[in-house]
Parts: sequence; structure tokens; C-alpha cells
Amino acid sequence: MKRLLPYMKNYVHFAIASPILMILEVLADIIIPYLMSLIVDVGIANQDINYIVRLGIIMIVSALLAMLFGILSAHAGARAGFGFAAEIRKEAFRRVQGFSFANLDKFAVSSLITRLTNDCNTIGQVTMMSLRMAVRAPFLALFALIMALRINASLARVFMFVIPVTALIITVVLSKALPLFKLLQHRVDRVNAIIQENLIGIRVVKSFNRQDYEEKRFQDRNDALRDTALKAISLVVFLMPVINLIIYGTIMAVLWFGGRQIVAGTMGGGELISFITYITQVLMALILISFFFMQLLRGAASVSRILEIFNTESEIKQIDKPVNQVKDGSLSFRNVSFIYPGSSEKTLKNINFELEAGEVLGIIGSTGSSKSTLVQLIPRLYDVTEGSVSVGGVDVRNYDLKVLRDNVAFVLQKNTLFSGTLRENMLWGKENASDEEIIRALKLAQAWEFVSKYQDGLDYWVEQGGENFSGGQKQRLTIARALLKSPKIIILDDSTSAVDVATDAKIQQAFRKELKGVTTIIIAQRISSVQHADKIIVMNEGKIESMGDHETLLRVSPIYREIYQSQQKGVVGA
Repeated sequence: MKRLLPYMKNYVHFAIASPILMILEVLADIIIPYLMSLIVDVGIANQDINYIVRLGIIMIVSALLAMLFGILSAHAGARAGFGFAAEIRKEAFRRVQGFSFANLDKFAVSSLITRLTNDCNTIGQVTMMSLRMAVRAPFLALFALIMALRINASLARVFMFVIPVTALIITVVLSKALPLFKLLQHRVDRVNAIIQENLIGIRVVKSFNRQDYEEKRFQDRNDALRDTALKAISLVVFLMPVINLIIYGTIMAVLWFGGRQIVAGTMGGGELISFITYITQVLMALILISFFFMQLLRGAASVSRILEIFNTESEIKQIDKPVNQVKDGSLSFRNVSFIYPGSSEKTLKNINFELEAGEVLGIIGSTGSSKSTLVQLIPRLYDVTEGSVSVGGVDVRNYDLKVLRDNVAFVLQKNTLFSGTLRENMLWGKENASDEEIIRALKLAQAWEFVSKYQDGLDYWVEQGGENFSGGQKQRLTIARALLKSPKIIILDDSTSAVDVATDAKIQQAFRKELKGVTTIIIAQRISSVQHADKIIVMNEGKIESMGDHETLLRVSPIYREIYQSQQKGVVGA
């Protein structure tokens, strides 16, 4: 927890107040059995009503103070514990936002969700228990033991047997519990993963009528989570009757030996009653400690999972004095090779080409030819393994990362819109964009033709993931969002695949007319989307097979010619 303690600084006053108040509650609770023994052995024995009333009032005040201190301690502990968890969650989320694509490849999305929710909540609960139960239990055991020794030191020798036996049982149970709690968190990850996957793809599940199959997959993982949880709970189920057996056995022993002392006149009846109460408090404190340690083990598993996020350094490093201005959109790849983290095979091999600012580059090739990987190196979503990528004559690794990405607009293959209004989605491109700027970008992307028909216009509501738009509409909206950045380079990664040929042609025409000076890179499956580009790269198995304009590639590139002819046949056949 040392690594996480700095995130407690905003709640340190609550963290200090909670245990202090808890100790005061314990002191108030401890005094009550002693007062009760005095009432029995002095007040009742002497039939002194005033004495009984006076001590009775003190007992009531002590109980009320204990209740007040307990409430205040619980409030302060909750503020400190869950405030601490909120700060950790915020920092973990911030770190995830800073991850490179390579970092994100190491974590499943479902696992990150579990860590930011379930694990952070567990840390909050354990922290609250640490401030309260971890203080209450040892102090209660200590003070009750002192009072028991004060009442009858010879009878208190029963603790010499009871405490070691109880501690041994608790230790054995906890050693069995730790691996189960770690496994439990893994099972939660697996259940979250299948829930997320199923809900995102629910339309596919229904269209293929695979509900029964998905229910079976979910049941398998859900049952595995249940079984692991039951194993963990069974330890608690085992612990409770064993501890209760020890408590009742101890009470019977005390009643036997204490009763004999009462008969002998060396111990009062009230003292025996309070002694039994203190024994019960000591043993209950041991139970509280066992429960706390069980939660602590679960918290330790959660802390280790959070620290995996904290200890993950972004693969993308920024130099101390980065370049803060991108001169233009000129682009250069020099001897670039790339290997995905964890792989030994080169995905890109010796890529070389130059592009002047304002030129249009088309990239075409078969599926798996690493077209997307190539363009992801430009805004440093990944870093090159060998060689260099330069924008505006400067190696991209020398730029301030925010400056570079602000000047490179990237429309990914997977089009993502966020819940909110259309305007809010467009403002991702430019935070202070006016409605006129948004509408201009929508027109360039050929999206205004359907947005203008909505009664709410730019206030039209976007469902999560843009589910209330067609694939082609989402592609045009994400293109418009990218255009609002006024970038020096815009990359369209197969982002017009769901758009009809006529609309695609309008988009390309609008780009040529309105985006002069902006370097445009178009990855496409259709030759019609790239044939007017200044340069076209044909990718094959991570290499540049050919490069040139449309006419040149028809002559020199068998791959390009084959794609062109197959698509022409499709057009003629249609």
C-alpha cells in the first residue's frame, strides 16, 4: 500500500479521526461490564438504590457515547476509504488514457473495467475496515484482557490456551484463502469479458440465432465464478463454528472455575459476569481480526492488479525538450520496420517513401498486408522498431505528443461515436468549434445531407457507439469530426468502406477542392477511392510491392492490376 498512500492526502484528516474515534468507542464499551459488576457486587449486595441508579446513569451515558463515537468513526472511515479509492480510480483511469496501443494490447478491456470498478471498490472497503475494524479489534482485545486480568488474574490464565489456538486456526484459514481470492478476481474478469462481448455483439447473436450457445458460454463462466466464491465463503463457514466452539468452551471453563471461586468467597458474582463479558469481547475481537485479514487478502489481490496498471510504462516516450510546432504535412518513411510487442516476426519490412505536403497518398493491398499498421506509426500510436518516420522534416519521436496528434487527424477502421449529441461528438475534433465550422465539416464529409433532416439538427442524440446510425453514416460523421481538427495530415483508414461509390467520389472531390495543403492518406479496398491520388502504394506481406500513380501501377504491378480488373468485372456485371 506504500505506493498508493500518497492518494490519501486529501482525506488524511478523516483517516486520522476515524481510528481515534474508534478507540474512544472501545473505551466506552469496555467500561460498561466493569460498571455492571459493581452494580451486582456492591449496589445489589448492599441494597444501595442510589448507588445502582448512579452507576446505571453512567452506563447509559457510556453506551450513548460509544454509539456517537461509532457513528462518527464510521462516517470518517467511509469518507477516507472511498475517497482514497476514488483518487486511485482517477489516477488509474488517467494512466490508461496515456497507454500506447502496445500497452492496451496487454490488457483485456474487461480486465481494465474490473480493475477500475471492482478492485478499486475493494481497496476502498479494506481501507475503511483498516481504519475501523483493524483498530477496534486489537484495542478491544487489549483493553478487555487488561480488565479481565484486573478482575481475576488467576482465572485469566485461560487465555494462555485460548488465544494461541484461535490464532493458529485463523492463520491456517487465511493461508488457504489467499489463492482463492486471487482466483476470484480472475473469474470476475472472465464473466465481465463475456458480458461485454455479448452485449456489444447482441445484434449479431440474434441474427445468427445463437442465444442458446451464448447462454451456455455465460453459464460456464458464471458457474466457475460461483464455485470459486463458494469455496472462499466455505472458509468463513468453517471458521465461525470453530471460533464459536472455542468461545463456548472457554465460557464453560470460566463458569466452572469461577463458580468454585464464588463458592470459596474469593470472587463475586458480578465479577464473574463481567469476566465472561470480557472473555467474549477478546474472542470476538479475534474473529473481527480474522475477517479483517480475509478482506485484507482480497484487498492485496486488488492492490496488485491496480499496481500492474501503475507500473505499466507507456511504450511511447517523450523527449525532455520536444518540438512544439509542425511546419507542414510532408511525410517521410526511411528504412522503417516494425515488430508488434511480444512477437518476433516483422510486420513491416524496410518501408521507404516520401510525400510532399498537400499530396494525396493511396494505400491498397490485400487483407493482412499491414496497411493500417503502417499509418499508425505516423501519429505514434506505435513506435517504429527500426528506421524513422518524419513529419514536416522532424522525426515524430521528437515532437510533443499532443502537438503531433493535434496535427494528424486519424479516422480509424472502427468508427466510434459516444453517447451525447451530434454537436458534442463533433467537438472532439475542436473543443471551441462554432456551429458553422461543424456544418462545414459535415458538408465536406457528405454527412450534412442526412444530419440536416433531423428535427434536432446538431442536438440530435447519439446512442452509445452510434447504434442509431448506419455504418456509412458513422463513417461520414467520424470523417467530419477529424476534419474539424484542421490537421496538416489526415488519414482515412478504410473509413469509406460502408459508403456507396457515388458518395465516396463526392468525399474525394470535396477533399481535393477544400483541403489543399493538407496531406491526405487514404487506405481503401476500392481502386476508385485511390486512383486519383498523387501516389499509390501497393502493400503485400508488410512490404511495398509497388509505388506510383494509377496508370503506372496498371503497367508494373500485377497485384494492383488484378484488383483493378476484378473490380471492373464487378462493375460491368452489376
